[in-house]
Amino acid sequence: MTRATTVRAVLAAAVLLVSVLITLTMSPRLGLDLQGGTRLVLQAKDSDTAKADRESTDRTLEVLRQRIDSLGVTEPTLTRSGEDRIIVELPDVQDPRKAAEVIGRTAQLSFHAIQGPAAQNDERADAKADAEAGNGPTLPDEQGRSLDLGPARLSGAGVKDATAAFDAQQGAGWTVSLDFHKKAGRDWTRLTGEAACHPVQDDRRRVAIVLDQQIISSPEVSPSVGCNVGLPSGSTQITGSFSADEARELALLIKGGALPLPVEIVEQRTVGPTLGAAAIDASARAALIGAAATALFITIVYRLFGALAAVALAAYGVISYAALVALGVTLTLPGLAGFVLAIGMAVDANVLVFERAREEHAQHPGRSLRSSLTAGFRNAWSAVADSNVTTLIAAGLLFFLGSGPVKGFGVTLAIGVLASMFSALVIARALTDIAARSRFVSDYRGINGIAAPGRVRTWLTRRDPQLMRSPRRWLLISTALIAVAVLGIVVRGVNLGVEFTGGRLVEYSTSRPVDVERARTALADAGFDDVEVTTAGEGDLSVRTGKLDNDGEHALRAALAEEGGETTKVRDELIGPSLGDELRRNALIALGIAVLVQLAYLAIRFRWTFAVASVVALVHDVIILVGAFAWLGRTVDGIFLAALLTVIGYSVNDSVVVFDRVRELWAKARRVPLATVANRAVLQTVPRTVNTGMGALFILTALAVLGGDSLADFALALLIGICVGTYSSVLTAVPAALLLERSSKAPPPARKRAPGRRSGTKAARRDPLDNGARV
Repeated sequence: MTRATTVRAVLAAAVLLVSVLITLTMSPRLGLDLQGGTRLVLQAKDSDTAKADRESTDRTLEVLRQRIDSLGVTEPTLTRSGEDRIIVELPDVQDPRKAAEVIGRTAQLSFHAIQGPAAQNDERADAKADAEAGNGPTLPDEQGRSLDLGPARLSGAGVKDATAAFDAQQGAGWTVSLDFHKKAGRDWTRLTGEAACHPVQDDRRRVAIVLDQQIISSPEVSPSVGCNVGLPSGSTQITGSFSADEARELALLIKGGALPLPVEIVEQRTVGPTLGAAAIDASARAALIGAAATALFITIVYRLFGALAAVALAAYGVISYAALVALGVTLTLPGLAGFVLAIGMAVDANVLVFERAREEHAQHPGRSLRSSLTAGFRNAWSAVADSNVTTLIAAGLLFFLGSGPVKGFGVTLAIGVLASMFSALVIARALTDIAARSRFVSDYRGINGIAAPGRVRTWLTRRDPQLMRSPRRWLLISTALIAVAVLGIVVRGVNLGVEFTGGRLVEYSTSRPVDVERARTALADAGFDDVEVTTAGEGDLSVRTGKLDNDGEHALRAALAEEGGETTKVRDELIGPSLGDELRRNALIALGIAVLVQLAYLAIRFRWTFAVASVVALVHDVIILVGAFAWLGRTVDGIFLAALLTVIGYSVNDSVVVFDRVRELWAKARRVPLATVANRAVLQTVPRTVNTGMGALFILTALAVLGGDSLADFALALLIGICVGTYSSVLTAVPAALLLERSSKAPPPARKRAPGRRSGTKAARRDPLDNGARV
């Protein structure tokens, strides 16, 4: 073996070993749907400045969501109940009392100038009276001495970020570093400048940092800071002999912001999973069957190399799962389904390599199998890199700008992309490189899977269809499909789920124990298809549904009574959407910015016409998918949102692969009409498109047929999205790029001279668009 192959093999073995150890020794964090968790009911109360109404309670809910994200709890469920209650459901929370303490803290942060030590028996010791009089409170500092404070000069709203860190250089131990917004930074400079006018060791040279009417730190301004000059930077550090947990808790409280309203925990209980064991087992079986079908398919198409790629895909699954477990990502059933789907999509990189190797072998029959395979990896690298970089950009922006399920999706997507690249470019390459050195594998064309061109490529070579002869025809078809989808949205409307619209939460006590799956089946038979059923406390059932009148509630209770005997209503509350306005707005903003950044990246790496055409295809896919669900009357909920994000990533990935080939062929044949170049590029990438799509469809079909009702809509959305995305990447994106290029004045891309090739040779005079495939 060469040194490079040895390095890849050793690296692959090391990563796999670590991944297996993590898988065997660490347990995953499971979401509410798989394991259940803790449910907290919070009661919002009137404050001095705000009343506990619907609007202020919604603002309080969003602050709580930020705190919970900072706690590391992903995929939580937060809903408003009535006017002034908030229901918080936390999956796999190890210490619910600690979580309740952090969630319930008001976290009012303020910065004060110190007037001096408080006098004995100071009549202004009551903080509320001081505030009403326009004075600052009198509070004890860290040493217990009472200090007179001036009015608050800066609030926690001016803090941009807060992080906990260990300060080893100054010996301060665990501290909390604060970064201020621009205006707040200027206020901080003025505050410290005024304090610097007092002598060293004078209490008035200190600045009091107050959290919930308690001085947590009162650092003295350094003697090097001049009077009325202040600290120039927009940051500071809170010290106070914190432990690591205390510093992290303080940082997340400050970063999450102050609650607009004080809240009181009125109920805390454990809830069961929203999915029964039967549904989980059915989904697991579907995932295994789908993954096995994908592995069998790629083995049939690419023979020995396909089998080795299937081994690499299994390694990808282990590495991805270990990374999710090690990072503490909360796994939900849609997330696991997306993870299994990613196994099917991860075959894309291997398919790209093998198809390029087939082209290379057909073009140069005298080359060794190993040389063709090496050329396949080299030629496929550009498409693999560009498609994965665009997906990572989207994942990163969804993580940093989104929240809740959008943030969790970004984490899962990023891990899947990185693990996919490692499995294809390191593990699969090491395995195939070792196999290609065998004379037996090289000599027998029917074994290696590379020496034969493949049936799809053979058929296309014989027919040579001119798909791009009339690009406007394909765009008219795409426009017609969009019109049908928009008509469905307008006429039928979008059936938004409880996460978007809110609804009703009813808890029942039954005389006989009822399994969640039996309860869900009974309610579905009674016409309640979209209800969410969980256990709540000692044998109670919690039913969350959309709009439900009193007659509907009586019918629902009667359906449960058939299974559980005498059924008594314990709680009945109207709830708001768990995907509130702010979360939806942040998700749309994150998605919009992700699309714009991808557009800029593709414009730089390719051409602006290719970038715009890719976005056109993406929008085409989104509208058609939403329209299809509108016509079918299916529910658009959080699971659909995850599927939609997956389809967007798939669409961009597909378009990048096609345009990468267009760019490559056009650079070789700058005088050939672009329509001819694009047609040849499409035909050369069709085998990859078909084989990759088939790999994903096997898993999705298994999930749709065998996964049960819990995953039916998820699988259906992805089935529609991938079929439409495959169509649009070829017959929407490419025709749109052709029409945009007709109005563009930009020259064709520069040709890259192949190493070792001289102009004037036979190779240079050969048809630059010929891929060498023969029948």
